[in-house]
Amino acid sequence: MTDRRKFLKTSALASAALLLNSSANAEIKPNVKVNKPIVLSTWKFGLKCNETAWEILKKNGKALDAVEAGVMVCEADPNERSVGYGGRPDRDGRVTLDACIMDEMSNIGSVACLEFIKHPISVARAVMEKSPHVMFVGDGALQFALSQGFKKENLLVEASEKEWKEWLKTSQYKPIVNIENHDTIGMIALDANGNLSGACTTSGMAFKMHGRVGDSPIIGAGLYVDNEIGAATATGHGEEVIRIAGCHLVVELMRQGKSPQNACEEAVARVVKLMKLRKKELKDIQVGFIALNKNGEHGSYCVQSGFNYAVHDNSGNVLLDAPYHFKVE
Repeated sequence: MTDRRKFLKTSALASAALLLNSSANAEIKPNVKVNKPIVLSTWKFGLKCNETAWEILKKNGKALDAVEAGVMVCEADPNERSVGYGGRPDRDGRVTLDACIMDEMSNIGSVACLEFIKHPISVARAVMEKSPHVMFVGDGALQFALSQGFKKENLLVEASEKEWKEWLKTSQYKPIVNIENHDTIGMIALDANGNLSGACTTSGMAFKMHGRVGDSPIIGAGLYVDNEIGAATATGHGEEVIRIAGCHLVVELMRQGKSPQNACEEAVARVVKLMKLRKKELKDIQVGFIALNKNGEHGSYCVQSGFNYAVHDNSGNVLLDAPYHFKVE
């Protein structure tokens, strides 16, 4: 019995010493300089969206406000044909929009297959803040938006309608990679207070079947934020992103210690693996991820060449070509 007591006492002292040692080691580690504030967004149109977001971030504004305001720029631009007003319609000629938003407290809001409302991201935020739910779809999403004072308007611009009527002549559903196939702006930001938020909004695949929903409004697929770890958003062929719960995967890989770059690369590797397993042609799809961790480090990777993303921090606003799995010949 005496030996047993001595053993337990010795073990307890050893454990305490180990704990103190760990704490001491943690304290003497050099502090990592956090790059904040910073905002990332997908595609070239992300540059002007970043500018709007930066106006909020540079004044110590919240990441949540920045990402909403940033993507709204793209939603309102009739010349951007894969997001919001001016987006390409489905095969029935109806412009249907999807969006989601997520803040540092894991509050979430989402809308899918929403018609007649120019800013689905703001409706998604209203879902998050003013309803007991996290997602509304179709007519329910529209009715909720109208109840919150959003204005109903026609979103089908002349250029998109002309394209749709031309498409009807053959009705072949073969979206063009990096054009009709990318369908999204995703934005993630780290504010001056060290908090993360993200937003994702789209008009979906051009000439899709009515009611089709991709990854963009699905938390964990098109967007995910964990304020302890980092954030990620996706673009491209939504079905493939959903298949691997893409953005949640990227954030969880960062939790395991991977850099944002390496996390994006592994997520794309899983997309590629499953495409090959199902004997699908990689050249027919694009999937790209961007990621940001709590230190303000970022990364990106995509299936094939052609994807770019915009980064704005204290050093300026730049467009970067994402590394890729294979180059389009």
